Amino acid sequence: MWRQPKPVWAVAFACVIAFMGIGLVDPILKSIGDQLGASPSQVSLLFTSYMVVMGVAMLITGFVSSRIGAKRTLLIGLLIIIVGAGLAGTQDSVGGIVTFRAVWGLGNALFIATALATIVKAARGSVGQAIILYEAALGLGIAAGPLLGGVLGGISWRGPFFGVSALMAVAFVATAFVLPATPRAERATSITEPFRALRHKGLLVVALTSLLYNFGFFTLLAFTPFPLDMGPHQVGLIFFGWGLLLAFTSVVVAPRLQRRFGTVPSVVAALTGFAATLVVMAVWTGDKAVLATCVVVAGAFLGVNNTLITETVMKAAPVERGVASAAYSFVRFAGGAIAPWLAGKLGESYGVHVPFWVGAVAVALGVTLLASGRGLLAHVDAGPGHGAPAVQSEDEAVLVTVADA
Repeated sequence: MWRQPKPVWAVAFACVIAFMGIGLVDPILKSIGDQLGASPSQVSLLFTSYMVVMGVAMLITGFVSSRIGAKRTLLIGLLIIIVGAGLAGTQDSVGGIVTFRAVWGLGNALFIATALATIVKAARGSVGQAIILYEAALGLGIAAGPLLGGVLGGISWRGPFFGVSALMAVAFVATAFVLPATPRAERATSITEPFRALRHKGLLVVALTSLLYNFGFFTLLAFTPFPLDMGPHQVGLIFFGWGLLLAFTSVVVAPRLQRRFGTVPSVVAALTGFAATLVVMAVWTGDKAVLATCVVVAGAFLGVNNTLITETVMKAAPVERGVASAAYSFVRFAGGAIAPWLAGKLGESYGVHVPFWVGAVAVALGVTLLASGRGLLAHVDAGPGHGAPAVQSEDEAVLVTVADA
């Protein structure tokens, strides 16, 4: 699995950098607020703008890549990230940063919706091994993002933005020169297909569950740095531990739970554990040691959920996998984008405990919805070993990419 051609490593490296963007701004949220005179809800718009644009853009990624090819889509996405991240670091207002963070989200959507498909096509070995390689890159990026943000943020809050822009420039050059040209898809994808896919109740249940789960996820990610009230280095290390545990459970623990208990029951258990963790954070918000420990522990539940929700989406509806991924991601990202802003607003208006209570309730509602819809998803665990079917096309590979992202 690890003896791969250069194009695979070029795209995998770019994946690591792209997924750094999820947690990169965590350690500098408070610094940005302090230096630019912004409230937590205003600063949290860095997540909201990023997620809104990425969610909406997911609807057009298949439309674009099926017409211009995977390599061009990857390069356009990387170029947009370079510009968006770099210009975000030059701004002197939260509004300016939020605007270019949204541009960054557009580039990320184009890139991540195409990256795994490219890895699957170019990799040696089985499709399953290629997906694990991608999962490793994803986990490394999620773990390294807060760490890099903490190191560069200790110098200046602008540092993480410039750092990502520079690393993405390296990834752009590597992808341009190492990845061979890719042909267009045999069938062009329509923009309206994802909306029609949501008519399938199983897919809609999974998408709405993820929307509710995102309320808890982004409360943890976007709001916790404020009650922690620590420096960029400390916050970066805490979320680095979160990312490491997330990566480990997504690659190692999740497949074992899936084989033992089934996909949907394991997702229900993981989300229940995450909701319980948010309850603990709500009760002991004033204790920084408890908050830090809960952030790291939450990574275990989120890693299991990320991997297994992918399996669920892949089998949820009898539609093309790329179409299902676009529909799912649109609901998950665009709908869940309100969570970071809402968490900050609730914390300002009603106290620092309230966002965690709201996040816990939202995740619990997601658990209830998924459990009540198990009958619609009974076929997900029908196969031997409860594993996912082989990814046989670019459309199929795209789904795994988006669901993990």
